[in-house]
Amino acid sequence: MHRIVVAVTGASGSIYTKLLLEKLQLYDDQWEEVSLVMTDNAKTVWETELENTSYTELPFPQFDKRDFSAPFASGSARYDVMIVCPCSMGMLGRIAHGISDDLISRAADVILKERRKLICVLRDTPYNLIHIQNMKLVTEAGGVICPATPSFYSKPRTMEELASTVVDRVLELSGIELQTFRWGEEKGEQ
Repeated sequence: MHRIVVAVTGASGSIYTKLLLEKLQLYDDQWEEVSLVMTDNAKTVWETELENTSYTELPFPQFDKRDFSAPFASGSARYDVMIVCPCSMGMLGRIAHGISDDLISRAADVILKERRKLICVLRDTPYNLIHIQNMKLVTEAGGVICPATPSFYSKPRTMEELASTVVDRVLELSGIELQTFRWGEEKGEQ
């Protein structure tokens, strides 16, 4: 049973976050707790891209990015997975350099120091050398860089199906077992 933190930054890609949280609800038999922290910019981007405020109705405990008393701000809380989705390049840089100036960067620092799983779902493109070096630093520290790069071999027909090719990969990286398209299978064999 996993204890998961989902952190949402202001990078574009709210569809990924929405699908990730919906799918986590479907696989609630595989996690003990899911906690959520969103930046103010993340909420603005969600409202702009998805044209709603449904993040306010999610069944997960939500924490303010300035709330350092959140349980996952300490390694003793034993959260084992943190997903930053989408992860802005600014947040990646703060994580890479250990700058714990808000709850997201602090929680990422805790996850890394405790040798637990940090997954950064990058959405920005193209990358400059600073971005690439920060990806390298996070990877060397034990984090997983999972760019929000969809795959097409499952022949997705909708934007949600396309975004799910990324979300399903993130969930599997998190240790969640799910039914998803596998290379070499016909669609529907799942």
